[in-house]
Amino acid sequence: MSEKAAMAPQIAALIEMFPGIGFQKVLGIEVVETAIDRAVVRLPHRLDLCGGGNALHGGVISSLLDLTGALAAWSGHDIARGMKASTVTLTVNFVGAAMGTAIVATGEVQRRGKELIFCAVEIVEDTEARRLVATGSMIYRIV
Repeated sequence: MSEKAAMAPQIAALIEMFPGIGFQKVLGIEVVETAIDRAVVRLPHRLDLCGGGNALHGGVISSLLDLTGALAAWSGHDIARGMKASTVTLTVNFVGAAMGTAIVATGEVQRRGKELIFCAVEIVEDTEARRLVATGSMIYRIV
């Protein structure tokens, strides 16, 4: 993980255990990279995550967007500001189906306020073509 040394030990520990937390574990996410205010998360393709045929379910894609934005928000968080968090808003724009391939989400903090963190997330197929699957934004709150 890049810039890990600049993160508080509690934040580095949260990032380390992130894939093993409840819902993230069910989805099978893999943290690819983190840096201050940035996270890259991979979701392997599994048939039990598909809504019909071989396409990942929209709820799975939305969840990945939410989890990736949250991880980006945590990656640059000052623990002196608190450790309770929740998603405030989530907007997902579906661009294409993820058919039979893993996907990769990249989340970046656009603005960090006193309590609210504004994030943008892009999800692409994990193939050489990197075809766009979804874009979105979220507001995350940590107090």
